[in-house]
Amino acid sequence: LLLLTTVLSNNKLSFDDAGALSLGVLYIGFGFHFFLQARAENWMAFVFGLIIVWLTDSFAYIIGRKLGRHKLIPKISPNKTWEGSIGGTAVATIVAIIFAESTHFATHFSLFEIVLATLILSIAGQFGDLIESALKRYFGVKDSGTLLPGHGGILDRFDSMLIVMPIIVLIGLTA
Repeated sequence: LLLLTTVLSNNKLSFDDAGALSLGVLYIGFGFHFFLQARAENWMAFVFGLIIVWLTDSFAYIIGRKLGRHKLIPKISPNKTWEGSIGGTAVATIVAIIFAESTHFATHFSLFEIVLATLILSIAGQFGDLIESALKRYFGVKDSGTLLPGHGGILDRFDSMLIVMPIIVLIGLTA
């Protein structure tokens, strides 16, 4: 239908626009599908993913502000630093171990599997944040919407989870 619209609109909707729209629908649609699937299949795995994302994001910001010297990808996100990225992942890993050991979640996975999954999810969540930053830069906008003024838009609240939740399901943490 989008390709047909490019023809019928005399190219007012370009092929680039149709491609970007299609990719956006897939990115957001699949991300939220797996968000709901992870929640439905295993509540603890879902909460585990939320904790990893929130801790990584929060402590990357805190540690990056205090200790950050080396820019991660300045053209995409000028305030993110390697120190913040590594610090956020380290804090998330420590708390993930405590979470896993203090809940029934640890009975399903070894400590090595919990640490490996945390590292994967923490790094993937940061890539989710960078993807959304790159998307905003590409379209020349500061925020992805106006629903949450001053917070980068609603997509900023879910950008990491749109990448993390599919990984949680695909690597079997919901089993």
